[in-house]
Amino acid sequence: MHRTRWLDEREERAWRALQFMQLRLDAALSRQLAAESDLSYPDYLVLVALTDRSDARARVVDLARQLGWERSRLSHHLGRMQSRGLIAKERCPSDRRGAYAIATGEGQCKLAAAAPGHVAAVRRLFVDRLDPEQLDTLAELAETVLGAFDAEPEER
Repeated sequence: MHRTRWLDEREERAWRALQFMQLRLDAALSRQLAAESDLSYPDYLVLVALTDRSDARARVVDLARQLGWERSRLSHHLGRMQSRGLIAKERCPSDRRGAYAIATGEGQCKLAAAAPGHVAAVRRLFVDRLDPEQLDTLAELAETVLGAFDAEPEER
């Protein structure tokens, strides 16, 4: 019989604080983008992930992994973005089942227009509330957890 290893008070405090902080940040950033741009927060995240690459393109499977989204969720979202002209999809020549998502010029322009307001909100809601040491500590903690995800075999 498997015994549940419950969180102790310290672990629960840290976990819940992280969860609720992320939920509130996501909600506030979603509201900011909706009010000031034509992009949803998921649109913004997809376009940032694509434009971080020199050719503004990524395999859909790699993009899903990077964002932590199920492939079906990403596929549906990319379809909506494609219908709005924000991304294009292209078949992968080396893998008949694979595809690339590519940020279009229009998508890149909408991202560039939305970025200043989004960055100002990130700074106001998050960065400016922490000192440099706290920012470094948080980055190290997040990179440790993300590195463990990257080291695990892909879940199916």
